[in-house]
Amino acid sequence: MPFNIGDLVTRVSHDNDTVFKIIDIDSRIAILKGVNIRLLADSDISDLKKVEVSKNIKDDQVFLDRFNVSLNRDEYFYLPGKVVHIDSDEEYLERCMEFYKKVHVKAIGIKIKEEEIGSNVKKIIEEYNPDILVMTGHDAYYKKLGSESNNDNYKNTTNFVKGVKEARKLESHENLIIIAGACQSNYEELIKAGANFASSPKRINIHALDPAIIASSVALSDKNKPIDLIGILEKTKYGSKGIGGIITNGTMYVGYPR
Repeated sequence: MPFNIGDLVTRVSHDNDTVFKIIDIDSRIAILKGVNIRLLADSDISDLKKVEVSKNIKDDQVFLDRFNVSLNRDEYFYLPGKVVHIDSDEEYLERCMEFYKKVHVKAIGIKIKEEEIGSNVKKIIEEYNPDILVMTGHDAYYKKLGSESNNDNYKNTTNFVKGVKEARKLESHENLIIIAGACQSNYEELIKAGANFASSPKRINIHALDPAIIASSVALSDKNKPIDLIGILEKTKYGSKGIGGIITNGTMYVGYPR
């Protein structure tokens, strides 16, 4: 069976557990990107199985259904926190921006390669003055290289750590909520660097929407009250295995009268 760029496939050797899109083919090797999971991989074409196009691949509605925020709109008005979402992957970024729109959170999306985040984050914060900053894209933990604690054993954790540290030079944990990391990132080092939320405590893959789910939850949480940390994490694909964080206040102002 011939395979082409753009085909949706799964890997037989991995029990067809993840749906990918073929983004490149080099001889017999296909370069794959997860449709729902922020994962880049490669595979011999012989290991691929095509997915029926008619199948409902994207699962965004599942997360939207979890996102029921009840606000008293009879007397009060609400000003959710503003999000700046930096992402290296244009498709995932567009998907996250659509999510923000549907849950009524103001968000600005910026596509930047992981290695360029650290050198650009200062001017982005100064220009947009966000309440919440997301820095994500792709990452991977190369277990064969050694310890989980060594950032050199990750594809992009060092780049995310640099971005967090540069952002923290400008704003404190209270004034700027930072969400950082991607699939299998070094969670502990990102938290130490100053992130409020980070992936991935169990070095697993995360969903394409997970950073936006966290950001939107914080944006719609009362500024004068601590967030429901466990409740927010449970809205994501894999809960606290994929993303963890620290208790902080929300970023939404509540006003009266409407």
